[in-house]
Amino acid sequence: MAIATRRRSSRATPHRIFSRTRAFPFLASFRKRRSATPHRNLTRSYREDLRLFGTPWAKFGLVAMVVVFLVLPAVVQDDFWLSVLIYVGITAVGAIGLNLLTGYCGQISLGHAFFIGAGAYVTARVGGDLGLPLPLWLLAAALVGGALGGLIGPFTLRLRGHYLAIVTLGLIFVGEHLWRNLGDLTGGNSGTSVNTDVAIGPVDFGALTIVGETYSRNQGYFWLVWGLVAIVALLAKNLVRTRPGRALQAVRDRDQAAEVIGVRAGRYKIGAFMISSAIASMAGALFGSYQQFVSPDEWNLLLSIQYIAIVIVGGLGTIFGSVLGAIFVGALPALIDRYSAIIPGVRTSVGGDGFISVFALNQAIFGVLIVLFLVLEPRGLAGIWLRAKNYFKAWPFSY
Repeated sequence: MAIATRRRSSRATPHRIFSRTRAFPFLASFRKRRSATPHRNLTRSYREDLRLFGTPWAKFGLVAMVVVFLVLPAVVQDDFWLSVLIYVGITAVGAIGLNLLTGYCGQISLGHAFFIGAGAYVTARVGGDLGLPLPLWLLAAALVGGALGGLIGPFTLRLRGHYLAIVTLGLIFVGEHLWRNLGDLTGGNSGTSVNTDVAIGPVDFGALTIVGETYSRNQGYFWLVWGLVAIVALLAKNLVRTRPGRALQAVRDRDQAAEVIGVRAGRYKIGAFMISSAIASMAGALFGSYQQFVSPDEWNLLLSIQYIAIVIVGGLGTIFGSVLGAIFVGALPALIDRYSAIIPGVRTSVGGDGFISVFALNQAIFGVLIVLFLVLEPRGLAGIWLRAKNYFKAWPFSY
């Protein structure tokens, strides 16, 4: 009893707490402020959860990306590196479209190169022969690609998995036959030139002049392509956060269960094919406009495999993962071709030394990356980034 009484008497009484707060008024205000203000990482509503840039670090990252976008072409004036970045940006646009279809809707497609080629040829005819401005030929390519995707989409209602992959694989060979035999549209085996207008009003990205300073064609195309990457990524991110985007993910996870809860799986599968094909055709339009020449040899199976590798390495089901994958994988062919002479064992010419050609090395690298990321890191580079971010956000705790 004596011990218990001593313990009770040692505890702080309300009178003592009251006297402390009267003696130190800042303690009361500090306790009130600490109890009333939630932590900045605490999400209290769906609206806060859906914010794109809800934290100070996210806003800082946005500002940093804008600064890099504006300053990089003026700092990096080497045409090789600018061309690599332009091709990476074009690839990122196409990868976002494929990720919407495969990563968010769960529909495997090996025919992405077909829609990219269709967009390039539409641009050659609409933007080159008819001379329409940039917004119109880009829109025309997207509409034609969406219409072609709408024709292929109904096959997804009865096919899935490997069967759907085989059907979309057939698009590569159908497209190759069409591109080589529709000479009036594609130029046949010889290919066709693409001479388009890349001006939006008074701003001509082909010969850009700002405040008396003239910029090269590559510098102007960098701003054009990566500006479109930002627009497409923002639209895609907003799409997946809406009701249709959640329906796509429900179809991906379990289409029969999605239909039970009222999601019309057929409609969303066809819609996903149309949107993905439209974005892929826009990427093809940008590719043809920048390269100024396209041929049937470019829309082959390797291009589709490259896009599959990009979305797997970058991260399935993430928009920014598509951009990361395009930067990591899309730049490899150009870099390998540039530095093939110093890579051991690579044959740079017919009959030269080495046991593997540049083309075969690219194929091998794509295959190895797909296998490694599927086995070791299924969530791709985006998963690595999210884990690192969550680790530092929860540090020093392990959860």
